[in-house]
Amino acid sequence: MTHFAGKAVKVLFFSAVTTLLLGATALAADQAAYVGAVTGSSVRMRTEASTSSSIITNLEKNTAVAVLGDAQDGWYPIAFNGQSGYIFADYLIPDQDGLFTAPGRINGDGVNVRDAASTEANIVTSASKGTSVTVNSFADGWYGVTFQSGTTGYVRSDFVDLTTTAPAASEAGASIVAAAKQYLGTRYVYGGASPSGFDCSGFTMYIYNKFGVSLPHSATSQWQSGKGTRSYDRSQLQPGDLVFFCNPAYSNGKACSHVGIYIGGGQFIHSSSPSQGGVIISDLYSGSHNKYYVGGMHIL
Repeated sequence: MTHFAGKAVKVLFFSAVTTLLLGATALAADQAAYVGAVTGSSVRMRTEASTSSSIITNLEKNTAVAVLGDAQDGWYPIAFNGQSGYIFADYLIPDQDGLFTAPGRINGDGVNVRDAASTEANIVTSASKGTSVTVNSFADGWYGVTFQSGTTGYVRSDFVDLTTTAPAASEAGASIVAAAKQYLGTRYVYGGASPSGFDCSGFTMYIYNKFGVSLPHSATSQWQSGKGTRSYDRSQLQPGDLVFFCNPAYSNGKACSHVGIYIGGGQFIHSSSPSQGGVIISDLYSGSHNKYYVGGMHIL
């Protein structure tokens, strides 16, 4: 659970807090202006500033989110878990002293970690994409972070995604991932469901069959199979979970157009396409995979 050190403050403090945190520093478009805490349970983060827009995820009370700017028409632009969206202003308060504790994840490769909140500060180390950190402070668009190794430093906020604590990998999930990785490089074959060639759902069907789970041979059918528990919050994915996507250009009106297996660290393994090399590992938070993500399914 996210814990804020400062006491709760009312929304009217936003303006003063924003001025205090930003000062004269010019921030990049994706840098946080300040950090906020969700005040309600199952608060909806939406794609647009409207109750009729699509829901990205539901946020629980005390979850820390990056606030990207001032409210417009009662909505705040926020970033959480690698996605940008909007939250109704009545369900968000700012951290008043810049001290809080929240899980985070580095979202770029070779990200510099510095000994002060400035691009002029000394580089302590560099971090790779998907590295987990504990975020424990915020000032001038920078997070103070602590790595699992104990190393501390500062990272610009647009290179860290605030998240929720991910569930630990199960023994079954780790075994599924290990089995899937054995087929890296296997060619893509439309309709294929064997080591001589896989399509996307044929690959997941084949891997899960090794663990006694019978899945149908299509992404939509697997999503609608009722075999497991669906999840829409990517921070709650466990290694071995199925992950689903729907690109309208390829779905023919169906619920899903693609499926893969989550392996942890924001990545998944899947049989992609002939041009991309068949079974490969891809980033769940970039490009079309980020744009067309539907949800995950935990089976074992």
